Amino acid sequence: MNHVVVVGAGLAGVRTVEALRARGFGGRITLIGEERHRPYDRPPLSKAVLFGDADTSYVGTDLDAIEVDFRPGVSAKSLREGVVETTEGEVRYDGLVIATGAEPIRLPGDGPQHVLRTLDDAHELRAMLVPGAQVAVIGAGWIGAEVATAARRAGCSVTVIESGPAPLATAVGAGIGARTQHWYDGIDLRLGTMVDSVDEGGVRLVGGEFVEAHVVVTGIGVRPAVEWLTGADIDLHNGVVVDEHLRASLPNTVAVGDCAAWWSRRWEIRLRVEHWDTALNAPEVAAASLLGEDVAYDPVPYFWSEQFGHMVQYAGHHPAGDRLIYRGDPEGKWSAVWLTAGDVPAAVLAVDRPRDLVQGRRIIAAGHRVDAERLVDPDVPLRDCVV
Repeated sequence: MNHVVVVGAGLAGVRTVEALRARGFGGRITLIGEERHRPYDRPPLSKAVLFGDADTSYVGTDLDAIEVDFRPGVSAKSLREGVVETTEGEVRYDGLVIATGAEPIRLPGDGPQHVLRTLDDAHELRAMLVPGAQVAVIGAGWIGAEVATAARRAGCSVTVIESGPAPLATAVGAGIGARTQHWYDGIDLRLGTMVDSVDEGGVRLVGGEFVEAHVVVTGIGVRPAVEWLTGADIDLHNGVVVDEHLRASLPNTVAVGDCAAWWSRRWEIRLRVEHWDTALNAPEVAAASLLGEDVAYDPVPYFWSEQFGHMVQYAGHHPAGDRLIYRGDPEGKWSAVWLTAGDVPAAVLAVDRPRDLVQGRRIIAAGHRVDAERLVDPDVPLRDCVV
C-alpha cells in the first residue's frame, strides 16, 4: 500500500491520518476536506464558539510535519475501486478511508433556516443571537437544547418547537426528557408540535399557526453524508456498512466517524454513533485494519451535552435495557441507569454526577451485574452496587 486517501477532514479523518503515521505507514497520504478550514473539533461549536468564548476549535495536528497532502475546499463526487472523483479531478488510491461525517436535515419552506454543523454555521448564527431577537429553535434534542441555551444567554426571546412529548424524547425517551423540562424556564417550549414549513419571518406549524421569528434554527438530526457513494460498489445502509474492524465491503476501504455503521459485538447490533468520542477513538482501529492488523472496535459509546447550566453525560446503548432506574431528585443532581433483564447496566445518563458516568461506563464495559435495590440510593456509589 503506497497511497492512502482520506475523504473527510473532520476529527475522524485527521485522527486516522495521525494513527496511520503512528503505526509506521510511510507512504503518501492525501486528506480531502470539503470545508476550506483546517481540521477542527465540532463539540465547541454549540458551546464555546456559539457563546462567544472562543472563535475557533482547530485541532493542533501539524499536517505538514507528518507529510500529509491536505486539500481543503475539495469535495468527493463519486467513487470507483481505486479512484475517488473530486471537484478537482481524479485521485487514485491503494487504501481508502471514508470519513465524510453527516449533514443536517432541513425542513421544507422558502424561509431562511440555520443549522449548526460547521464553524461557519456557528459564526453566522452567533452574530444573529442578539438581545431582543426572536429565535425559533426546531427540535429539543441535544443540539436544539444547546442552541436554546446560547440564545437565552444572549438575551433573545426563545421558542423551542418539539414534535415529541418531552425534550430529548427521541434521544433517550420521554421519561428522561420530562426531568429536563423545567430547565426551559423563560423559554416558550412547544411540545407535541409539528412544523409544516419554514417561511419568511418564522415557522408555520401544522394546523396553520405562525410563530414569528427573526432567526430559525433547525436541529432535528443529521443523516450520513454518503450521497457521493450512491453509484459505488459499496454496501450502504444508514451510512457505510462496516464490520467490527471498520472494514467496508469495497476492498482496502474503511469507514469511520458519523458516516460509519459498524457492527457491535457487545450488543450484537449495527450502530452508527454521531458523537465526538467515536470520531476520536475509532480511527485507531480504522488505521490498524487498513494496514492489515486484526483489531476490533467495540466501545461503550459516550457523549455529553452542556445545556441550561447542566452537564449531561451518557454512556452505553439504552435500547438494550429492559427497565430504567433513577438515582436522585430531578430538581438536583441525578442520574438514570438502564438495566437488562439480568440486572446488567446497558446505559447510564448522568446530570451533574460525573462519578456515576465514569463508574457506570466501566461497569457496562465489564458486563457486571448490579444490585437494583442499592442502585436507587444516590448516596451509594455505582461501583458499590456491583454484585
